[in-house]
Order: sequence, then C-alpha cells, then structure tokens
Amino acid sequence: MKVIKREGYMVDYCPDKIEAAIQKANLEVDEEQQASNAQIKNIIKYIEKLGKKRMLVEDIQDIIEMKLMSIGKYELAKKYITYRYTRELVRKSNTTDLAIKELIDGESEYWNTENSNKNAKIVTTQRDYLAGITSVDITRRFLLPEDIVKAHDEGIIHFHDADYFAQNALHNCDLINLDDMLQNGTNINGIMIEKPHRFLTAMTIATQIITAVASSQYGGATITLTHLAPFVRESYNKYLKKYEQRKLTKEQCEKFAKEDLAKEITDGVQTFQYQINSMTTTNGQAPFLSVCMYLGETDEYKEELAMIIEETLKQRIEGMKNDKGVYITPAFPKLLYVLEEDNIKEDGKYYYLTKLAAECTAKRMVPDYISEKMMKKLKIDKNGNGNCYPCMGCRSFLTPYVDDNGKPKYYGRFNQGVVTVNLVDVALTADKDFDLFWKVFDERLELCHRALQIRHKRLSKVNSNAAPILWQYGALARLNKGESIHELLHHGYSTISLGYAGLYECVKHMTGKSHTDNGEGKEFGLKVMQRMVDKCNEWKKEEDIDYSVYGTPIESTTYKFAKCLRERFGKIKGITDRDYITNSYHVPVFEEIDAFTKLKLESEFQQLSPGGAISYVETPNLTNNLDVVIEIIKFIYDNIMYAELNTKSDYCQECGYTGEILIDDNLEWYCPNCGNRDHDKLNVARRTCGYIGANFWNKGRTQEIKERVIHVDNKDDDE
Repeated sequence: MKVIKREGYMVDYCPDKIEAAIQKANLEVDEEQQASNAQIKNIIKYIEKLGKKRMLVEDIQDIIEMKLMSIGKYELAKKYITYRYTRELVRKSNTTDLAIKELIDGESEYWNTENSNKNAKIVTTQRDYLAGITSVDITRRFLLPEDIVKAHDEGIIHFHDADYFAQNALHNCDLINLDDMLQNGTNINGIMIEKPHRFLTAMTIATQIITAVASSQYGGATITLTHLAPFVRESYNKYLKKYEQRKLTKEQCEKFAKEDLAKEITDGVQTFQYQINSMTTTNGQAPFLSVCMYLGETDEYKEELAMIIEETLKQRIEGMKNDKGVYITPAFPKLLYVLEEDNIKEDGKYYYLTKLAAECTAKRMVPDYISEKMMKKLKIDKNGNGNCYPCMGCRSFLTPYVDDNGKPKYYGRFNQGVVTVNLVDVALTADKDFDLFWKVFDERLELCHRALQIRHKRLSKVNSNAAPILWQYGALARLNKGESIHELLHHGYSTISLGYAGLYECVKHMTGKSHTDNGEGKEFGLKVMQRMVDKCNEWKKEEDIDYSVYGTPIESTTYKFAKCLRERFGKIKGITDRDYITNSYHVPVFEEIDAFTKLKLESEFQQLSPGGAISYVETPNLTNNLDVVIEIIKFIYDNIMYAELNTKSDYCQECGYTGEILIDDNLEWYCPNCGNRDHDKLNVARRTCGYIGANFWNKGRTQEIKERVIHVDNKDDDE
C-alpha cells in the first residue's frame, strides 16, 4: 500500500510509524487509558485489511482515532488528536521556514527555476520571494478553505499567485491607459507629471509609468505605441518652427525637421528599450511588458505611428548587449504586431513593416501576431461590431466592452486573477467512464468557481488609495481618493479567468486518441472546452462578473501537475510518464505536425478560450529564409487570431558560438561547439509561457523544451 502525504507525494506504507505515534500518545495518559500492544496491532491489521492500494495519511489518522474511541480509550484518542494537531502546526511552520532557508541559501532547484524571468540569487528578487513565502503561508492558513488548499496541493486545481494573495490590493494584468496619463497628466510617488510636449519626453515618462504600474500588480501589462504617436507630430512641429524662425526655405525647414525628428525617434525608442530592461520593479524583475503595434488604432497619426513601429523593430532586430558586449535576444518588452489589410498584402502601403517584423521574428522571436481579420470575427461587442485590441501582457484577453457613450473601451481595463483546473486529473479520476467524467468535471469547475469568488471578494475590498497610480491617476481609472474599485469588478469592465491545462492528455486518456485526430478525439476536446465556456457564461449571468476561459501558461506548474498526477495515479504510458503536461489546448510538443495544420486545428480551440490563449509553431533558424516566415504570417492572418513563431537565438560566452544551445539526455544545457555547461556563461532564450525566458527552467519544462518537434522544414539555401 502507498500513503499519500499532505504535500501530495507518495511513500510506502509503514506500520511501525502508526505504532510509534500511538505509543507516544500512550506516554501522555494514565495506564488504564493506554492501548496495549495487542490493541495497537489490531488497529494496524484493520487498516491493512481494508485492502487499499493508496490511502491519504489523513484517512489513516481518522481511522486510528475512531478505533481508539471504539475500545473506550477516549483520553488516549484525545491525546492522539492533540499530537496530530501539534505535528500539523510544526509541519506548517517547518515548511515555511525551510522554504525561506532554501531560498536564502541559493541551492534550491525550485527557487532557481521557479520563474525563467527571475534570478533567485539576486537580492531584489529574493526580497520579492521572501514576501511571497509569507503570503503563501497566510493564504493557506487563513484565507482559503481547507478543501481548496488540499485540491491545490494535490494538483487537482492551481490557485495562481498565492505569493501575492495576502495583499488584497493586487490584481493580475491590464492594458495601461497611456493616452489618458500622457494627455491629461498623472502623478507618480506624489509628484505631478504634466503632459509632455515632445516624443523623447513622452517615451521617458512612459517607462516611469510602466514601472510604477508593474510594481502595483503581479501580472503582465500592455501599452500601445498609438498613444505615443501624437508626440512625434509635436516634436516635428517644434523642429519645423525652429527652422522657420531661422528664415530657411520651406524645403529646407521640412528637410532639417525630418532629420531631427528621425534622430529623436531613434533616441526615444532606444531610451524606452534600455529603461524597460534596466529598471527593476518591486517584484524584483523588469516589468512584464508587452507593446502593441496596431496601425488600425489611429487614422490621424498613422504615419507617425508607422515611424515608431519601424524604429522599434529595427532596434529589436539589433538586440541588446550582454555583459560581454555581444548582442543577444532581450526578454522584454514583448512585441505584438497586428496584421491588417494595409500591411499583409504585398502591394499594401505598410507591407514594408511586415517584412521588417518577419526579420525580427526570425532573429529575436518577436513580434507575436494578432490577426485583425480573425479577431473582429470573434470579439463582437453588444453593438454588433467586431473589435481588435491587444492581450494584457502574455495572452490574457479582455472581453468586448462598450462604455456609457456607446464606444468600445479596452485601455484602462484589467484581469482580477486566475484559478486553473487540471483536465488530466479529471480524466484519470473518471478513468474512461464518460458519465463520471462530466460529473467530476462539473465538481472541479465548481471548486474553481468558489476559488475565483474568493479572489473577487478579496479584491472588492480595495479602495483607490491602495494604488493611486492605478485607480486615481489614470492607468486604470480616475477614482476619487478612498473610493472603492468595486464597480470596476462588475458589468464586464474587468475579467476573471478560469484556466485549464492538459487538454491533450485528458482527451487521450478518455478516448485513446489525440484531440488533433479530426474525429472522436477532437470532438470530445471541443466538448470539454465548450463545457467551460458554458459554465463561465452561467456564472457571469448570475453574478455580473466576466468569467472567461483562459489557456493557462503554467510555466512551473506543468511540472507540479505532472508530479501530482504520477503520485495519485502512477505512471501511465503517454499520460503521466513525462515530467510535464501539455499547456492549454496545444498540440503536444512531441506530436509530428506541420505548422499550417497545427495553426488551423488550434484555431478552433482558440475560439473557445476567449479569456486568452496563444498558438505557436516551432521553427529552425529562419534568418536566411524570410519567405517561410512571411508565408506563416499570412496564414495566421487568414486563419487564427493570435500566434507566434518560436526560433532559437542563443549565445555561448565561452567560445562565442551563436545558434541553438542544446539539452542532453540528463536535461543539462550545453554548447554544441565547446561543451560549456555553465549557466552563467550561456545566454539561452526560449519561449515557455508566452514570454521569452532567459534564466533557465525546472526539470519538467526543460524536458518539454527538449522534446519539441520542428513544425517547419527549412530549405537548404545552397540548393
């Protein structure tokens, strides 16, 4: 028999531990209340005769208490219960203390790989993690019901960002309303920031706003370059006026003004890029920022916007220097490029920008691509109009919303948080019984629902004083001091996310087929997705809260879920025999499939994940084959709302090798040129949860990266 411990791992059953525990309690009572050796043996025999393959340690302890009372040993049972409770307190205390010690010592694999964008050995990151450990402890002991904590520990669900939950003021992700803050002024740390009057100043203020906002939340944020375009014109007009005052000809004035403007745009974009990557938020990292490049957001300033987009792409292609002075791929900001009529057709006015974007993708893994055509088909507001807008940070999308004036509104809105259901656990619990599957699934969804309600209720206690940059000075609202944010949590203004993971393994276990089979597997997978959408709609109708289905990134949780599944159900070939489970609705990384088939298939599942999801294709080095990149981009425009290309862009500081740093059978990274295995001397960039990570990953995610198949054949340029 196996015993499942509270932490979720499994150990061999040991009757000696039962005997030792009862004997310790024996020492605390009078002789007549003590259990004899024979009585203890009988209790042990009773447990063993149950014939269980696995038992929870709590269930064993419950049986011991029941049997002690049944033989009249009430005082002993009381002492045993007290002993059990004391051990529980010690266990909880030691868990937190041990986590802190492991973090500070810097030798913990968990902390060193918990987030591929965080370096756990740096003081600022450690400070964030230390606060997080305390928050998790408070959350587990005081803020969440025991059944939700237990389900989280067993990998049945995942209650995200418990390391920030103790602070009720923190929300997840958002679209920053830079337009309001720059045009109407804002306030940072009690200092009034007035409207800037040139592009370079606007870019500098934007980075300060982003850092302040990122320090007041825990998820990703997105800005759009559209909000910065008006300041390009202001700069141009200043330069033009300067040369006009010098009595130069009209042609000379315009020529010199354009030259000065071009330099200012270069300087402004460079300032922005360096500031975002060098600033540290209170989370101990650079801001998790995405930058939207969408020409369709403006008519008046489209030319100015095109100039900023062009320079942004050019500088990202160049990359940023590491400490050796070598240009490498920076993790931030993530770039979001919107495909539309004017930039997708070869005769389009802005097609040159798409070619530049393709070059950037091939070399630096960004931008990601949003199809205006597909998004407007899916995001229909109450006026019946299709909308196109960026995701909040990595992949979380808002639901369509129309303000009191009947106009669509996206910037200034946010997400309240995420709870994820482990679809694989549902399938393994049901074990191919479809009636049981739907019953268990509904129970798990209701568990997630209750956990999400707790998130919502905790955030509903916040007033605007908690984060003035967000709620009073324009990032998300312009509320009065002390005013509650309660209304912003309802009526569709913000969203709250039901996450899901492991659709492939879920379908595979229940049907024996992949959800990519265009048959029984796919049909069942779509039904699973639709069930979640229906539940979210049901909750939304009852509570006036925008619940939305979300394809969870689960960067480190993929490893946790895999371990929990193996402990609960054993090793099942093709289901629990890896150290990771598949993200969201994705085709599993090891399944052979071409890029176009993958994107087309996943587009059907992406439609049923309105709260956010992203598809990707894995490619070889395509820097010398941009035609393939362009072909994929055009396919994205016509077939799927949001997708990205994963390329390889690594560097070995030991020998200067540029290309793909490899992973051996022991899941260790090494340079294929010189064999260097020192993480401190390897610059590796991989996309693992929507963002690019550069600080290496845990065992499960590393195995997933190693097993990724290429979805694109690269032509030999010499042929």
